[in-house]
Amino acid sequence: MAMVTEIFDALPESEHTVKVHRNEELLLTYPKPDKMRMWREPEMLQVATVAHRWYPAGFAPPRDIFKSGALRLEWQQMDFRQPFYHRNMDVEEISLQVDGERTLMTELGSVELRTGDWSRIPVGIAHDNYGRKEIHLLFYVIAPAAEAGQTTAAARRKAIPFEGWTPSTRAIEMVTECLGARGCDLAVSLLDEAHLLTVGAESSDHLVVQRASAEAGDDQAEIEWLYKSARVWLGNHHLRHARGEVYRSHRRAVSIHYQVSGVRTLVSQLGTVELHPGDFVSIPRGVAHTSIVADESTHTVVLAVDDIEMQMTPSKTAEPSSLLRTQAARALVHEMD
Repeated sequence: MAMVTEIFDALPESEHTVKVHRNEELLLTYPKPDKMRMWREPEMLQVATVAHRWYPAGFAPPRDIFKSGALRLEWQQMDFRQPFYHRNMDVEEISLQVDGERTLMTELGSVELRTGDWSRIPVGIAHDNYGRKEIHLLFYVIAPAAEAGQTTAAARRKAIPFEGWTPSTRAIEMVTECLGARGCDLAVSLLDEAHLLTVGAESSDHLVVQRASAEAGDDQAEIEWLYKSARVWLGNHHLRHARGEVYRSHRRAVSIHYQVSGVRTLVSQLGTVELHPGDFVSIPRGVAHTSIVADESTHTVVLAVDDIEMQMTPSKTAEPSSLLRTQAARALVHEMD
């Protein structure tokens, strides 16, 4: 009899947890509906996939991945400057640098971002980007939000934000609401770019960079939380030789995973799927899940209180979970130990 631990939590509303010991085979077995149809047929987890390495392509707008009333998650690839300065009226704009290099220019200063860097543009602050063969993820989170991890760098005002920069005295500024989505502009005007970047805004806000810890753990390793708001938490989960014998169920939040590096087997009550860099998956609240990692893996975790919808066509669907499939994945971990 294979016994595992299941942890029920109430994040992000409360850190209260309930821990139970379960027969894993029974936990993963979905009973057939009875004659009264008191429960629904399960819908297996679906995966959306985006490029995680830059590739040559023409200009294209950002691509929406997930969206709710309090969060919009998008993917962007750049080898150019953004065509306008942007000012959000309702959200904090948090980013993860996935590949390449990007200069982030704002009223609070400019900063260079490299793969693995996180940043947060406070609500109401104008900003622009210059990407060089790069990919980044953007998390538009209803304000306020705040850093919860370790700061590694801070923006500063620069007369020349990047080599070859030619300032414009008639740059475009767009002000938006409704999570910064297209078609949500409130006002569009012109600005003096050099004045914006050197004089800046009078604000108590700061623009800093965070990086997740390089330390990896097994099943017991906690998520390293980097940003927190009332309705959304963002963090990093770095695993090595994880056997997946501890399951999690978030009773108050949907959990979105983005596979950053490595290969990971996600086992859940709504199916088992192998995740590779560039894969996104959304796990509904109350669904037990765990990760099995033969070697090493890193994924981003988003906890969102509101229901969220995938905006892309799925690239693959999880297969029904079974104890046999789960034990086969664990056998590969044993070989690596």
